Amino acid sequence: MNAAVTLLARRDYCTAELTARLTGRGFEPEAVRAGLQDLRDRHYLDDERYAHQFVASRARRGQGPQRIRQELGDLGLSAELTETAIAEHGEWAALARSVRIARFGPAAPRSWAEKAKQARFLQYRGFSNDDIRSVLGTDMTADPQHD
Repeated sequence: MNAAVTLLARRDYCTAELTARLTGRGFEPEAVRAGLQDLRDRHYLDDERYAHQFVASRARRGQGPQRIRQELGDLGLSAELTETAIAEHGEWAALARSVRIARFGPAAPRSWAEKAKQARFLQYRGFSNDDIRSVLGTDMTADPQHD
């Protein structure tokens, strides 16, 4: 219990992450389960709070919902909890727009190659195709130089 509280004093953890840390330090799995249940009862350990904070933190870094979803899944959070936190965060297309502007400037891409480069960048950051289309324009096949 003391080891868990010490870890939680430094930063928030999700249940699966804290379980792995404690069992990795040699604590018995049954003792870890009982201790974590006590921490959940006291609201020291809250996966819902963790998911919301994680989504907000990653969004501030300019990451999109698909990348965040993958990271939360890797941490062992449930899909339902992950989807709720992502849905409640806000407008992802607006974040994609601000990330694009921060990286490439306010001018719209002038060529198809620029548009494709910006789309790949946003896709790498974890934004959905719908968000990318809303930022770069709906027609990803048209070449703006020849329109």
